[in-house]
Amino acid sequence: MVIAQSGGPTPVINSSLRGIIEAAREFDSVGTVYGARHGIEGVLKEELLDLSAQSPEEVALLRYTPAAGSIGTCRYKLKPQQNEDFARTIEVFKAHDIGYLCYIGGNDSMDTANKIAQLAAERGLDLVAVGVPKTIDNDVGDTEFKLIDHTPGYGSVARYWMHKVQTANEENGGSCPADPVLVMQAMGRKIGFIPAAARLADPCREMPLQIYLAESPCTLEQLADRVNDQLRRVRRCLVVISEGFDVGDLGVVKDSFGHTSFGSTKLTVCQTVVNYLNRVGLAAKGAARGNVMGTDQRHSMAYASAVDLDEAYRVGQKALELAATGQSGFMATILREPGAIYNVRYDKAPLAQVANSERTFPKNWIAPNGCDVTDDFVRYAKPLLGSEMITLPVIDGRQRMTRFQPIFAERKLAKYVLQAER
Repeated sequence: MVIAQSGGPTPVINSSLRGIIEAAREFDSVGTVYGARHGIEGVLKEELLDLSAQSPEEVALLRYTPAAGSIGTCRYKLKPQQNEDFARTIEVFKAHDIGYLCYIGGNDSMDTANKIAQLAAERGLDLVAVGVPKTIDNDVGDTEFKLIDHTPGYGSVARYWMHKVQTANEENGGSCPADPVLVMQAMGRKIGFIPAAARLADPCREMPLQIYLAESPCTLEQLADRVNDQLRRVRRCLVVISEGFDVGDLGVVKDSFGHTSFGSTKLTVCQTVVNYLNRVGLAAKGAARGNVMGTDQRHSMAYASAVDLDEAYRVGQKALELAATGQSGFMATILREPGAIYNVRYDKAPLAQVANSERTFPKNWIAPNGCDVTDDFVRYAKPLLGSEMITLPVIDGRQRMTRFQPIFAERKLAKYVLQAER
């Protein structure tokens, strides 16, 4: 089996990896499990890390190891015209007797896994391809939540934002005579699940909090009017805004998937809003300040949700079970059971259906005032947070993380240069 990862990491991505590795031990049909070093790039370059040869202790530590450093991820996309890359993938799989592929990622990754499985069948390779959902954005699936209720990674970033807004409110409450407005920028491109999580810090709506989703646009003038109305009432305001909120041209930078990479833009949404508020003036003395949360949103292990960690592990196990029983062309999914008590089951959805879907933030979860979310969203997201902070393994004050030995499969093919890099 080859396990590959693609796209941005999450605090719990390695829990899914661990679930696959440990579940594979229970199925004799799987054999050796390899991790493609840096996703599909590792397949193309024939860099296959032997995960079966790693110690059980290091594998177990994946639960507490954030991001994708253990086997690596990538943003290299196999586009339809890259015939040589697809052919090389099949060639590598044949050379190493690969019969199973588990691809951890989002919509693009599910599409890639599906295309590889189809090509393998055409080229006479018996390959079972299964997807494992991963994204902090929670945009994999459908708006009816029938394909998947939520993606592993979202619960932890939601918990991150809950804590960040709580502590920001404490600081703002103490320093508001000088700094009455704090603007905080959240990841999420064009989907509002991450900035919406700010409301989880204040479900009773006691904070002077305004939330701006990309799906609920307004002009900077309208935003400033809302902020100043808040200032007139309570003399301070917290603004959480999506990195994809439309404030005009930011000097957009695109990644290889064609997605806007807001962390690489010339100007941020947050700074644009801060600059505008300070230019037009506030209805309270002092100035607006900004805080752009960075990639720590997707690797801050201290804020990881225990619920998210457990579910990521279980969905990895489910993916391995699908693969080992020959159920190719599916993604393992998490579905919420009906009822007031939170409970989930693990199922499957066709890769082709997932790859061609894109979840958006439900319009009925956006508050009528346009700068908040409803209680229905709070009820949806709250169970994903977990009730306690996780305890991380620490040695000499430093967090103990997984460190795999560099045991790689022997190369059997000639060196290869990625088609898109020639």
